[in-house]
Amino acid sequence: MSAASVRAPRGTHDVLPEQAPARAALESRARAILEPAGYERIETPAFEATELFARGVGESTDIVQKEMYTFLDGGGRSLSLRPEGTAPVCRAYLEHGMHKRPQPVRLWYLSSFFRYERAQAGRQRQFWQVGAEALGSDDPALDAELIALLARLLEEMGVAEVRLRLSSLGDPESRGAYRERLQRYLRSHEGELAPDVTARIDANPLRAFDSQHAGTMRVMEGAPRLLEELSAEDAEHFATVRQLLDAAEIPYEVDPTLVRGLDYYTRTVFEFTSEALGAQSGVGGGGRYDGLVQLLGGPPTPAIGFAAGVERILLASGATEHENAPCAPDLFLAIAGEQRRASAFALLQQARRAGLAAQMELAGRSLKRQLGHADRLGARYVAIVDHPQTVLKDMRDGSQTELEANMLVHAVLRGLRDLT
Repeated sequence: MSAASVRAPRGTHDVLPEQAPARAALESRARAILEPAGYERIETPAFEATELFARGVGESTDIVQKEMYTFLDGGGRSLSLRPEGTAPVCRAYLEHGMHKRPQPVRLWYLSSFFRYERAQAGRQRQFWQVGAEALGSDDPALDAELIALLARLLEEMGVAEVRLRLSSLGDPESRGAYRERLQRYLRSHEGELAPDVTARIDANPLRAFDSQHAGTMRVMEGAPRLLEELSAEDAEHFATVRQLLDAAEIPYEVDPTLVRGLDYYTRTVFEFTSEALGAQSGVGGGGRYDGLVQLLGGPPTPAIGFAAGVERILLASGATEHENAPCAPDLFLAIAGEQRRASAFALLQQARRAGLAAQMELAGRSLKRQLGHADRLGARYVAIVDHPQTVLKDMRDGSQTELEANMLVHAVLRGLRDLT
């Protein structure tokens, strides 16, 4: 294979310099919103034991069955690149004794994830998500808080045409009775369903609501709705979440067909979409997973979280391509001869320690071309390092001053201070 033919793997993409400012802005905005609300940053490993996702996400889900990157390590252990962030956070919560801290424990992350699925705009096989998890409380105010935080992040990032869908999946007991009723309904219409829906009637019948198959969609219009069969306690919890969102003036639509794609969800589920993304309109979402920590071997622990796609947020906000604006240097050190390189390098370190944005010539250009390069960079001052004097040029008015090298940094700092 020639060097020219080497490309990034299909379904992955590079973050180019002109795209980095928008991503940095999103990370900064997420931190500014989540950390004052009590959420602490956490990052988990890029790969985990495969069992974590098989148990936590659910063996019947598309993620575990079709989309995980799984491999054996040198010791024969099955590992998987993380396809989502909630199960790893729950594993870390248990492993590091966070269940012994005052509850709820509130955490947030901005990490890369991996799923083998059809690559398209805003949906790559390696992708980034910003997420938040709150573990240790079943208070419906926590549900409303997380929804409000994600709504604020999307608003401040300028995501266009946002719609919030909201529902409840109830507790496992009420969902179990509903599941049997739904299975009976699906079997009675089996000939009209998509083959993949038919194949998972036993394992995951609720996913039929997500199908885009025309026949399945017609069948599901008449399917029973879980939202109509909640226990009194779950119905009260959901009503309180809605009441809090109404009080905060956060608009939403109750959608009884919203089920989400992971087995661990209980009670509140929600999804934010943006019409700016077209058919693949999901930007972010989440819900409660009150049984997941216990499923992983911990104590009963109610919890809720969300995740939102970084690439999808940027696409929906029109912020994926920004004109790259690198930091214009306060000082550029030009070299009037190769023998001055060590002196210039020493001055560069002094300037940076003093807090100046400083660069030096690194490409062997002639002095004339160095000055042109400094001008293209937008440098405020250029120092021509020579012996015994150094010439400091003010690029704003073209004036030049000869001074001792040890006075250079002071002169630049004084000039910048005078401008303010």
